[in-house]
Amino acid sequence: MATRPRKTTEAVESTADIAHFEASLKELEAVVARMEQGEQPLEESLRDFERGVQLTRQCQSMLNNAQQRVDILTRDGKLDAFSALDNEG
Repeated sequence: MATRPRKTTEAVESTADIAHFEASLKELEAVVARMEQGEQPLEESLRDFERGVQLTRQCQSMLNNAQQRVDILTRDGKLDAFSALDNEG
């Protein structure tokens, strides 16, 4: 009976990170859309602005982490983690 390969902890974390990033970005887009309508009271606009800043910082941090991972994988101009693919013929 064949078994499926288990997801590594890193892969599970990566999937969770992607889902969290996408949810944060979607919420940020909703905040921006509400603010662009210009129909909110000042207090709500300020709350949305604060939330937007938090979400922007959160997304930027996640993007920086992703960039670091890409940099590690592409160190020296080659994809170290995928070197096994080069041996296929």
